[in-house]
Amino acid sequence: MDAVQSTLSSDNFSIISVFMRADWVVKGVMVGLVLASLWSWTVIIDKWFRFSALNKEADQFEDKVGSGRPLDDIAAEAGENPAGAMPRILQLAMRTWRESRRAAMDESQVAFLMQRIDRGMDIIVARESARVEAGLSSLAIVATASPFIGLFGTVWGIMHAFQSIAAQKNTSLAVVAPSIAEALFATAVGLAAAIPAYIFYNKFSADAGKFADRLGGFADELAAAIAKRLSERG
Repeated sequence: MDAVQSTLSSDNFSIISVFMRADWVVKGVMVGLVLASLWSWTVIIDKWFRFSALNKEADQFEDKVGSGRPLDDIAAEAGENPAGAMPRILQLAMRTWRESRRAAMDESQVAFLMQRIDRGMDIIVARESARVEAGLSSLAIVATASPFIGLFGTVWGIMHAFQSIAAQKNTSLAVVAPSIAEALFATAVGLAAAIPAYIFYNKFSADAGKFADRLGGFADELAAAIAKRLSERG
């Protein structure tokens, strides 16, 4: 027992040593999982700042709209081709409103005009939702696939441990411990890649849904304001 403990304590079980001793298949699994983790963290950091910027811009624009200033002035400040979704929705509504003022319209034409506005707003909301959700699928892939890839590395490492036992005809802990450590390390790397990807995938999916709902609410309020203007004009 003392000899076994001495052998084990003389081995270096640091992360680098475990990786260097690993079978080439287990090494490939570990490298792939590390790359997947780095990619997922790139997406996480990008989405974190992107959602923060989007919500900040939306807050500022909603404050402008709610300040009581004329919508035409706010639309003029946003420019002809604004980058934000809310300014684009406002531009669409005001452009359609200006077109409606050029001619007399009956009720059926007003209803058709509101349908045009609603469809245009829905398209903008859908495109913006797809844009903010871009990249989340990669987090879902890393979250779901990494544990199974790590498990594959674990199974392969355990098979390698049994091969070591058969080759050396020795079942002592000193023989199997290094291979078992490599196998378990593959599982740990898989979980380390999967857990953050899973957590932030759920968070950003919820954030994307909330932002889409926010855009939809803004579009509905703006459509109601346009409809009120049309009714007052009639």
